[in-house]
Amino acid sequence: MLDYSALRAVAAVVQAGSFERAAHSLNVTPSAVSQRVKQLEERLGLVLIVRGAPCVATEKGAWLCRHMEQVGMLEGELLRHLPAAGSGAARHKVTLHVATNADSLGTWFLKAVSHFTRRSEHLLNLAVDDQDHTAEWLQRGHVVAAVTSLGKPVQGCRRVALGALRYRATASPDFMARYFPKGVTPDTLALAPALTFNQKDRLQSQWLQQVAGRKLAHPTHWLPATQSFVDGAVMGIGWGMNPIQLVDEHLRSGRLIELIPDTPIDIPLFWQVNRLSADHLAELTREVVAVARSELVDGKL
Repeated sequence: MLDYSALRAVAAVVQAGSFERAAHSLNVTPSAVSQRVKQLEERLGLVLIVRGAPCVATEKGAWLCRHMEQVGMLEGELLRHLPAAGSGAARHKVTLHVATNADSLGTWFLKAVSHFTRRSEHLLNLAVDDQDHTAEWLQRGHVVAAVTSLGKPVQGCRRVALGALRYRATASPDFMARYFPKGVTPDTLALAPALTFNQKDRLQSQWLQQVAGRKLAHPTHWLPATQSFVDGAVMGIGWGMNPIQLVDEHLRSGRLIELIPDTPIDIPLFWQVNRLSADHLAELTREVVAVARSELVDGKL
């Protein structure tokens, strides 16, 4: 049998990022937390936590943390049906680990989170990564659910199609005058600086290949923030692929111009949730699906 006090210690250290903060949350001493973690690691013959600043879970440690989330959800359901079973016991709120892409977080996902948190006691820990990579968080056991562009179900997960996040290539009038005085062509696009979110961001390159019919090398600024990405375009730093929810007003006012009209890119998104947690996350899934289908375009699903 696993020692659940030790499992809670592991989960608390990973959640808090240090043994000291974990001890405070568990109302025990740091020495007690360290001893519980060490004894569990020795029993399993595995390192569960990489000690550092902050402390992080190993792959196996992450799986144990997700197990504790599932246990916490089961206990919460039990106490709703048998409230006397929890009388006199300290209630620990379950923190659900969920991954999403930055542009979803910056456009529609927080609305779903807001609806969910009004009716749920669970807390959320949101991890942010490129939509092409959030599924890896599920595969590694770091999260119980994710917004991802991966249409194929992750092993052990349920998948729901959400719709597509539509992007338009936009730039300021000043930028257009500087770099495209005679029009947007493959030659001028190869000289105009783009905005790129990070090394995983392929949207600009994808759009260039779509409109030019071939891959184009181009200069770029690196700007890893969704709203700053829009602001950078408005300020004339570069051109970038921006979600329509964030640039429609700028396009209507003329603060931004679409490089080539009516050439959007639609990125289909999916909600994938661990099957073992799916029933307990049904309310979160309902909110995510409802908000996504009201905010996203149909896409090619």
